[in-house]
Amino acid sequence: MCLGIPGELVEFAQEHEDLAVVDVSGVRRRVNVGLLADEGLRPGDWVLVHVGFALSKISEREAQAVFDYLQGLGRPYADELDALRGSDIT
Repeated sequence: MCLGIPGELVEFAQEHEDLAVVDVSGVRRRVNVGLLADEGLRPGDWVLVHVGFALSKISEREAQAVFDYLQGLGRPYADELDALRGSDIT
């Protein structure tokens, strides 16, 4: 199962303008933010991440609501976090 997971933008990657580092439940990962080029993203913003792409900018409140829902899924959410940890960049 693939899930869209909220991530907080930490910084933009130096090597490419469409890449940024996001923190997803303590896991830092590079994602492509090119789809949101017109959103004026800044560190501290929240985005919904799916398969390495930021699909939409969301509020912190929306991010928390999604986290609450995902945690209620149990195993699928834990599996998705395990997959993210496997690609941790820190």
